[in-house]
Amino acid sequence: MDSSGILRVIVQIVILAMIAAFLGLRLYSVLGRRPERDEEPMRRRIEQPDPSAQNPAGSNRTQQPIAPRAAEAGSLAGRSREQLVPEVNTFDNSAEAGVRAIIAADPRFDVAQFLAGSKAAYAMILEAFWRGDKEELTQLCDADVLEGFTSAINARVEAGETIDARVIRVEEARIVAASIEGKMARISVRFLADIASVTRDSEGRVIAGSLDDAIEARDLWTFSRDLTSRDPDWLLDETDEA
Repeated sequence: MDSSGILRVIVQIVILAMIAAFLGLRLYSVLGRRPERDEEPMRRRIEQPDPSAQNPAGSNRTQQPIAPRAAEAGSLAGRSREQLVPEVNTFDNSAEAGVRAIIAADPRFDVAQFLAGSKAAYAMILEAFWRGDKEELTQLCDADVLEGFTSAINARVEAGETIDARVIRVEEARIVAASIEGKMARISVRFLADIASVTRDSEGRVIAGSLDDAIEARDLWTFSRDLTSRDPDWLLDETDEA
């Protein structure tokens, strides 16, 4: 091959290389670069659609209101007493008027805190009764209920019996009645709980119950408090089966 032929081959190779480089740059500009600030990137399949695109301006469809965050819902700053509506799923409809009356009479009263405290008191009182701890019961119960617990404890001791029991769980604590009588507020709470209990005689023999099988307890306890008192504690003043 003469020199002119070699030159033509070199020129063709250079032209092909330039074409390949040009095509490569074009492909990179489409597939490989990041979108510019004013460009909209292509949506991938796994991305959620833009909510604003589903409800454009002028559409007749309205979006559902967003529930407030827990921290925002719990904030009481700047809210009037009329706006402090308790959670309706924590009490029966028949108790609503009484609950609202207590809230109006005692700004410190909070339904959620009361129910949390009542669940704790339910377990504490039962455990104190099972242990025969009269001193602790004195701090949690009024005189009438204390007398009933004390009589049962004394009878158990005289018979030489002991109780080994535990509250497995409190499945529900719901306000079923609430009222104000003079300065006294009273709230009745229905408890649904799983309790394992065994009673032994003086020889340690099991005479009732089992710790392996919990039974469902349904109790209706009423708590009371003097709203004029600086003491925020509620006392158990009545017990019954639900």
